[in-house]
Amino acid sequence: MNYSPYWPDSLAHHLPLPQPSLYENLETSAGRYPRKTALHYYGGALSYAQLRQEVEALAGFLQRQCGIARGDRVALYMQNSPQYVIGYYAILRANAVVVPVNPMNNTAELRHIIEDCGAKVALLGDEPYENARPLLGDAISHVIVARYADYLSDSTNLPLPAVLTEAVPELDVHPEFSVAIAPRAVRWRAALAAAQQPSPYVASPEDLAVIPYTSGTTAAPKGCMHTHRSANHVVAASAQWCGLSQDSVILCSMPMFHVSGMQHTMNLALFLGAAMVVMTRWDSHCAAQLIERYRISYWSAISTMMIDFMSVPDLDRFDLSSIEIVGGGGAAMPRALAQRMAARLAVPYVEGYGLSETIGATHLNPPQRCKQQCLGIPIQDTESIVVDPTTFEVLDPGVTGEILVGGPQVFTGYWGRPEATRDAFVEVAGIRYLRTGDLGYIDEDGYFFFVDRLKRMINVSGYKVWPAEVETLLFGHPAIQDACVVAARDARKGEIVKAFVVLRAGADVSAKQIIEWAHEHMASYKVPQIVEFVLGLPRTGSGKVQWRLLQDRENSSPLLAS
Repeated sequence: MNYSPYWPDSLAHHLPLPQPSLYENLETSAGRYPRKTALHYYGGALSYAQLRQEVEALAGFLQRQCGIARGDRVALYMQNSPQYVIGYYAILRANAVVVPVNPMNNTAELRHIIEDCGAKVALLGDEPYENARPLLGDAISHVIVARYADYLSDSTNLPLPAVLTEAVPELDVHPEFSVAIAPRAVRWRAALAAAQQPSPYVASPEDLAVIPYTSGTTAAPKGCMHTHRSANHVVAASAQWCGLSQDSVILCSMPMFHVSGMQHTMNLALFLGAAMVVMTRWDSHCAAQLIERYRISYWSAISTMMIDFMSVPDLDRFDLSSIEIVGGGGAAMPRALAQRMAARLAVPYVEGYGLSETIGATHLNPPQRCKQQCLGIPIQDTESIVVDPTTFEVLDPGVTGEILVGGPQVFTGYWGRPEATRDAFVEVAGIRYLRTGDLGYIDEDGYFFFVDRLKRMINVSGYKVWPAEVETLLFGHPAIQDACVVAARDARKGEIVKAFVVLRAGADVSAKQIIEWAHEHMASYKVPQIVEFVLGLPRTGSGKVQWRLLQDRENSSPLLAS
């Protein structure tokens, strides 16, 4: 492997083997730190001993009352909460496989995932229960329903999301469980109160642990099969890379159903025996309070969260000095914002890169030498190259091509889709690589930079335009808060550039003025010919802009005559 000369000091290039399973991380941490707080939740707290006890009880219930056996898939359909953490590890403790589901998914989306992976049992929150109800007795045999507020303290002065304060209508949930009646739904508390003992833990590092589903913006979501080994590699590597320890305090603001929140906050904390501070919904002001109150030292957050956070009107009154490292990925951090963050937090924003297919990071910036708007360098035991997407010839530094990755974190394939699995890989010089579908290049220092999605290029009279590049340039306009660039059809040029723009509060600027500004900051063929102002951009649960929705909308518009 060719490692960057800026590899982090004193960090080994390889992780020691063998690695334990994800569940064994919890077992180890609970054994070492039983009285230590594992989880803070809006003033409430759960120790490592309590966490392990509730995981054991729920695992026993899943096995003995729901019939879960080794290798069975169990859907986890809820927001960030203590129950999410307990449910995730209870499924693993039952020797089963976690299938995380976006809590914003509707019934049809839930049905697709449930039927695709064959999950018969689901753990879910109160609020998505109505979406799951039509599947009971059909696709789903049993559900366990959680009320997040059950883990709140008696009083708190922290701002609570509506889901924790609104009255919840009484559900068709049985207080006691009986296998004689199906379909059946049972309350979380009743499942724990049954105090069922699980059978011995027998899952190996090679067993399937998690099947996260792709976002499905261009096709039906596909399940990415990950073993304990592939998932744990990202967790262990990230902990070493960022210099974290059992004394770290981790803010969990990213959704845990997504691989970033799952791996780089929840699983990372339990691997270390560290404390996690859980937010059910994102609230920038609450995040500032939590950082100050619990002395947060590590925070993984996407750029949209940081844009919101840095806009908190009274941010200067909060003590944020405990933060030692903050990072994320998904979309490039606007340069101006990264500079403001570094000045306010006194730490750089450590950007990284990964996919559902790699269950987290394949590339990270060295914390001591970050480059802005950069994916970073391949992490431990990871190989990455840039190739011509047609010939697969390895390209020289500075030349844009498709990013390929190989390493222990790469998935084993798509659930039930052997053809898609075959197409996802390519062999180059005897090494099997995952095709990311992302275009980028490597600089002279070995750092990787993202250009755009392979399928997203705009062809303006034969000139290639990468929307992500134009978006980055547009972020430099003082009135623009957010932007998404798509292709608009044009009778003469074939395609032209169109920008959907979200203005900052109080900004007063016209589309013509933005276009004139763009002419001064980018090549003429890259300049948006159309600017449409919108109140917000559609995003996935992980914060990525759903450009495909906007592109599809634009494709249905009349052809333009220029």
